[in-house]
Amino acid sequence: MQRMGGMGPRGFLTDAEKANQPKITKDLLRRIVSYMLPYKVKFILVFITILISSVLGLLPAIITGRIVDQAIVPGGQLSRLVWLLLASLATLTASQLVSLLTTYLNAWISQHIIYDMKNQMYAHLQRMSHQFFTTEKQGDIITRMNTDISGVSSVISGTLQSILSNVATVVTSVIAMFTMNWLMALVGIVVIPLMILPTRSAGKSRWKLLTESQAKHDEMNQLINETLSVSGSLLTKLFTREKTEYERFEKVNGEVTKLSLKEQLSGRLFFLMMGIFTQIGPLLIYFVGGCLIMGVMDSSLFPTPLTIGAVTAMVSMVNRLYRPVESLLNISVDFTRSMALFTRIFDYFDRPIDIQSPPDAVSPPLDRAVIRYDHVAFGYSEDVQIFSDVSFEIQPGQMVAVVGPSGSGKSTLVNLLPRLYDVDAGSVSIAGVDVRKFDLTYLRSQIGVVTQDTYLFNGTIRDNLLYANPEATQEEIESACRAAAIHDFIASQPNGYDTEVGNRGLKLSGGEKQRISIARVILKDPRILILDEATSALDSISEAAIQEALSLLMKDRTSIVIAHRLSTILAADRILAINEGKIAQSGTHEELLAQEGIYRRLYETQFMKSSDFESESDQ
Repeated sequence: MQRMGGMGPRGFLTDAEKANQPKITKDLLRRIVSYMLPYKVKFILVFITILISSVLGLLPAIITGRIVDQAIVPGGQLSRLVWLLLASLATLTASQLVSLLTTYLNAWISQHIIYDMKNQMYAHLQRMSHQFFTTEKQGDIITRMNTDISGVSSVISGTLQSILSNVATVVTSVIAMFTMNWLMALVGIVVIPLMILPTRSAGKSRWKLLTESQAKHDEMNQLINETLSVSGSLLTKLFTREKTEYERFEKVNGEVTKLSLKEQLSGRLFFLMMGIFTQIGPLLIYFVGGCLIMGVMDSSLFPTPLTIGAVTAMVSMVNRLYRPVESLLNISVDFTRSMALFTRIFDYFDRPIDIQSPPDAVSPPLDRAVIRYDHVAFGYSEDVQIFSDVSFEIQPGQMVAVVGPSGSGKSTLVNLLPRLYDVDAGSVSIAGVDVRKFDLTYLRSQIGVVTQDTYLFNGTIRDNLLYANPEATQEEIESACRAAAIHDFIASQPNGYDTEVGNRGLKLSGGEKQRISIARVILKDPRILILDEATSALDSISEAAIQEALSLLMKDRTSIVIAHRLSTILAADRILAINEGKIAQSGTHEELLAQEGIYRRLYETQFMKSSDFESESDQ
């Protein structure tokens, strides 16, 4: 059963496909062909094999006619029959072998084009800005990367091969039929228009039933997901709604069954009608051929006498003609869907890479660098402004804490430094150089970031640590983990540093993941350190255990810390309090606490309570 919004029945476009039909231009076609040009030699071989296969496909029908005329009718010879049967078997075998070669060549070409496109797409997406990944749905990215590009295989090995093969079959069959007997050829072809109407009518009927059936399937799936999930089943039990939910399911299941039955019967009726129409042509050929042989119709118009074998061969050829004709009748739909597939892929390729290294990128030393935000304005869009006029300076070796209400843009502020986003106005500079002039790889290699939402790849602890520094020795790895107070835990595991962390590190606790993340940054050994609520997942004891390590890590480094706890704020050389898109206050803890303002309110409502709770927990 096809999904709503996906491909409709063969020969018809869905409403969504009709509304979003791509504009087919020369540029689009040229762009598609550009991916095929590297494999043009193999495409030529495909065309040649398709042509050979089409010609070979005619021979069994011709040989069948000779079998009837030369080996079966009175006076035929057994040896002649054997040789003709062997010849027919040989041509069938050769045709199948050539078809196999065609299939292999098509598969080889399509898979290599997919390989090229996936590599290009992955490299392109890697260079996209962080904002692209925060605005685009992850499912859409995966669909474009996997499903859409993989769909190119069906376009090349399916649609393209189908066009070439069907055209070759139709052309060779029509030529052969008219060569044998033009009158019977016309009789066989005249049936083709009769096939169009039932194909269209039955297709529309089946699509209507398919759409209704899929809508009910979606309703049933939604009901199953809601009531048989962990949370849904628990709610059903607690409110004793089992009977009600069963009655709902029974009703929608009955509707699905009825619609599915109608759809299947409609399909059978369609194939019954098509079966009748495809038999009309051969019957007419038998009728006309019989009349010519019996003398009922004048056969003087034909250069050679008509034989029973010729009629038999003509019937075989017309049967061979109908299937590719039916396929070609729907080729516009296949072509439109193929173009839509490429259009979706090219849409991502055409997305601009708005954050990248400039042509004259620089890589200045950052050992004792001043960080300066100068009248910075930034917003995710014109309608959503985060900062309007932010200016401050961080001296070398300083630890600056950033505080503010939830949603005030603290993380966004620090993300401007490694150019995860670019400012809309003003500038962010390090060592007197605008970060937009830096070599992007160099800039980010000099900045270490530990976020609140720790991410670990599915692999071992060692793999995740080496992600920061692939050349790190075992001694350096263990030293970093001791500094992050995680070495003892790792050593206690049966596989030590080769312990699997699971998908997104699910086999570890939040605190364990965060300490591994801190160890990973220690291995990177950056000049500038950003801690985005990096210790929020740690309890007070664990935080105290790594506080000294972090202090050593931040020594002689410029550090920006988004504060989560009072202990972090007290250790800061300077505090920046953000409110309503501006730096509302700046100073030390004592200075800001002595003033009326956002910092004092945050301290009284958040930090002081956190401190009281920690003190009670330590007792």
